[in-house]
Amino acid sequence: MSQLELFAERASARSTTNFVTNMKLPVHRWYRYSAGYSAQWAERVILAELGESGRVLDPFVGSGTTMLAAQAVGSKSVGVESQPFVAAVARSKLNWSTSIRAFREANSAVLSYARARPVSISGFGSEPPLLQKCYSAENLGSLRLLQAAIRESEAEESVRGLQWLALMAILRPASHVGTAQWQYVLPNKSKARVINPIDGFGVQCETMAADMAHLQSTIANSPMAMLVEDDIRSMSTELPVCDFVLTSPPYANNYDYADATRLEMTFLGDVSSWADLRPIRDVLVHSCTQHMSGYDGEAALESEHLDCIRRELQAAYWQLDNVRQDRGGRKAYHLMVVGYFLSMAYAMKAIRKSLVSNGKACFVVGDSAPYGVHIPVEKWLGCLALAAGFNSYSFEKIRDRNTKWKNRKHRVPLHEGHLWVD
Repeated sequence: MSQLELFAERASARSTTNFVTNMKLPVHRWYRYSAGYSAQWAERVILAELGESGRVLDPFVGSGTTMLAAQAVGSKSVGVESQPFVAAVARSKLNWSTSIRAFREANSAVLSYARARPVSISGFGSEPPLLQKCYSAENLGSLRLLQAAIRESEAEESVRGLQWLALMAILRPASHVGTAQWQYVLPNKSKARVINPIDGFGVQCETMAADMAHLQSTIANSPMAMLVEDDIRSMSTELPVCDFVLTSPPYANNYDYADATRLEMTFLGDVSSWADLRPIRDVLVHSCTQHMSGYDGEAALESEHLDCIRRELQAAYWQLDNVRQDRGGRKAYHLMVVGYFLSMAYAMKAIRKSLVSNGKACFVVGDSAPYGVHIPVEKWLGCLALAAGFNSYSFEKIRDRNTKWKNRKHRVPLHEGHLWVD
């Protein structure tokens, strides 16, 4: 292998845990979801493990990276996602094989509807406070016009799903407030460039139509993709047996998957206050201290599902509980860590049940160090996999994290990589 080829291979490996490259790829770029991994890497892995046959399962489907990658290489897929808004994003992306002509005609009708009507600002004062902070009255009025036009459209469901996603994709560009790295909105920070919603919707729809044309010309027959809005830990739907699992479960790093899409859900009327996020958090893996209100960590530690890691987990639990007493926020990381691994114990059992007897799984994971207490995530997840009925596990480190100490809350080196389970 030449030096150039070796460099390219190493660069590609480092990027497998990075979603950023997806923002240049057709369909994947339709909505920015700041979690996940490289779609191009996922395609290579699926092709290597399944060829053009078999079925891949993603039990934490997010915005649909694995399912779209499976379609690109001709494999069937099954996805499970418990966050309702994120599941809707993935479902809309999977509509890429819809008639482009029907999509464009419907978009023209929506734009004509919105441009022919005056933008009303009279209802701005009755909008949820978050929306009043994030939009001018004129821009929010324009967004409501587009929303009404899509709702009144007589286009088929898949077309309206694509239009819905186009509208969701422009909500942040049409807002004058900033967005943090992990998609939390920052109402107290402003940005210089704000798009006109109606023009932005038209541009977004044309981008989507071009991507649809590209995929439809390169993928002859779109393979079956079954997306279920459910919780992998307690499925109410029976899943078909799969041959391979490719997924990235939530990291135990205090990222709130409910709050990250609060702006979009507020616009849709799904939530109107911070308290309304609670039902959404209740169906998510416990990966954030915001999820732990009323959680009985000591009782959870006694669960038989944690037998294989109880001694080490218990030590981390009490260490975190002790350290937090001297921290200003006193965040309940001790509860989060126990809740996380108990959640993942249930998930591992469900995943094993959904795989053929000789099935294999690849988890994109990263370790954690809340308050500087190291949590060996890949090791403990591997142990839970063995307890769930898998035979072996191995970890392939891809990149180091948290090695540049400036402005960091702790100085524990971390890493990300692939946890392979057979």
